[in-house]
Amino acid sequence: MVRERFAEALDDADRGEPVFIERRGVTYELTVRKTPGPRKKATRQIDILDKALVEGNWTWEWKKGDLQLRTRRS
Repeated sequence: MVRERFAEALDDADRGEPVFIERRGVTYELTVRKTPGPRKKATRQIDILDKALVEGNWTWEWKKGDLQLRTRRS
């Protein structure tokens, strides 16, 4: 009996109807709290243009008085 009445109360609350339960002089209010939807996948903020950089397959090289980035030879 209690389960059926409680299920009805939950259905009423889900429809937006106010549900109050009074017990021993205390009034409880049953409300619905919707969970947020699934999170969107984060979009990439940095475009990877050179995979050698990401893989750590690079080094610095002095060339004509200038410091340059060079891909290491495998």
